[in-house]
Formats: sequence, structure tokens, C-alpha cells
Amino acid sequence: MYAIIETGGKQIRISEGSVIYVEKLDVEAGVAYTFDKVLMLGGESVTIGNPYVAGATVDATVDKQGKQKKILVFKYKPKKKYRRKQGHRQPYTRLTITKING
Repeated sequence: MYAIIETGGKQIRISEGSVIYVEKLDVEAGVAYTFDKVLMLGGESVTIGNPYVAGATVDATVDKQGKQKKILVFKYKPKKKYRRKQGHRQPYTRLTITKING
């Protein structure tokens, strides 16, 4: 069985036991989290929501909070001595899917 959920402005296809990385959620590590924005349930029969499947939830546990590798944003204009260097690390939350309730 699989499901498609919406979180952080993105749609993610998941199944039980899968590990996913999503935009940072305000929960601590080791806490259970429930997604209620389920767009689709699949398996033997497919259920598509309008826009969400009524009564469907996905349970997950938060493994850790972290930051991705640093990316450099470098702006410059040739021959004008204009240079700007900036770094950015995007925060994320790692989740393990425990159960799909449909």
C-alpha cells in the first residue's frame, strides 16, 4: 500500500517503512507525527481525494532535525568590482513512515 501526501508545499509518494526528508516541521526528535493531507491512497484499489481523502491519515515518527550541506550563492558584475558571497543551509526533518490509515 502506498499514499501521496502533501507537506511543505510538495507532494511525496510514501509507503510503510520508508524514510523521507521533508521541509522542517516544528516537532522534536522521537515524537510521533500525523499527516492528514493525504491526496491519494493506492494498492489493490486506488482512492483519489477531492482535494484530500476523507478520514485518511499517515503516521510517522521523527528521526532527527538537521541542515543540508551548504550551498554558495555568489553574485558578481564583471569589470565593476561588485562581488557578494553568501552561504545557505536548508533545514529539514527526517521521518520514518510507520502506518498508513485509510
